[in-house]
Parts: sequence; C-alpha cells; structure tokens
Amino acid sequence: MSLVIAFIGAQGAAMAGDLREIITRGDKISTQTLENELYSGRIITDADLKKRADDLGIFLSIRDDKRKVTARDGILVGEVSESEGGVVKKRRLYATVGEYALAEITGSEIRMSGSGKAGNFVVLGNEVTQQVARACIREHWNNGTIHDAISVIMLTMERASGATASVSALYTLIQTPAKASLSAVIEQDIAT
Repeated sequence: MSLVIAFIGAQGAAMAGDLREIITRGDKISTQTLENELYSGRIITDADLKKRADDLGIFLSIRDDKRKVTARDGILVGEVSESEGGVVKKRRLYATVGEYALAEITGSEIRMSGSGKAGNFVVLGNEVTQQVARACIREHWNNGTIHDAISVIMLTMERASGATASVSALYTLIQTPAKASLSAVIEQDIAT
C-alpha cells in the first residue's frame, strides 16, 4: 500500500498518487515481517528494501509505473491496494468539487465505507505515509485556496518518498474545477 492524497474543496478538487508497485514472493512470515518493517517506516530507501528482502529470502519486484489516480466522467478516482494470500484488498477514493466517497473492495465486492464534504484532505496509505501527510497538513495548511492545497499535496508526496521505500519519487497529480455526480461513477463500478 502506498499513497493517494486528495483535497476536496468548494472551488475544486485535487488528487495525487505515487506510481510504486511492490510485488513479493516468499514464505508468509518473512513477507509479513518485510511488509511490517516497510509500512511502519523502518525501511526508507530502495537499497534497504532490496537488502532486507534478500536477508529474508523474499523475491522482490519494484515498479514505478502503476497509475493510482485517474479522472472518470469528471470524478477523480484514487486507489491503493494490498494482496494477502491471493486476495487483493483495495481502498478507493472518489472525489469531486464539494464531496467525496470512500469504498473498500475485496475481490469483486464493493462496500461504501465513508463520505464527506468540502474542506477536507483525505489520505489513503500505510502508517508512515499517513503520518507524513498529517504532519504536512498540520504544518502547511491554513484554509487557503485550491492552489495552496495542491502545494500541500505535492509537499506530502515529496516527503513521503523520502520517508519510506513504499512510495515512489514520481507521482501523478490531477485536479478538477467542476462538480460531477459521484453516484454515477460509483454505480458504474458496483455494476462491473
């Protein structure tokens, strides 16, 4: 699980997601050990991640080309995922001007898990990325404009990539100044 962060404002919405995908193969206990160390911030660099995986006897593949944020019918959609025992679990964020919705996806089952209104940052990620995001928001957000929120998002992405190997230095940033129907895109996802 890496990082997706969004700001939902009354005048616009913006979302960013890193491009990192980490695939592991190895015994369950060693894999859990590696993931716990990675997602809690004990593994910071790619070199450290590769070395620790080697030490634990885990095959590791790191790619920085997985697009986690997209725009569909005027809605910003971000998703983070993790796989355990062949079951993929995803957390998805839908955002537009003035509102957002959260969904939990396991296999083909989608369950809506939350929603909110304008004036919020929403962060999907692991323990360390959540901590970085909260610190950036607390230190740099003062109820400014959408452009100020985008600056906070960009700072969060940069700091997170320096704090954990679970986040790539490259990221995608998208935004929308228009309000669109969340329910139409969500219903589309539920139907498929």
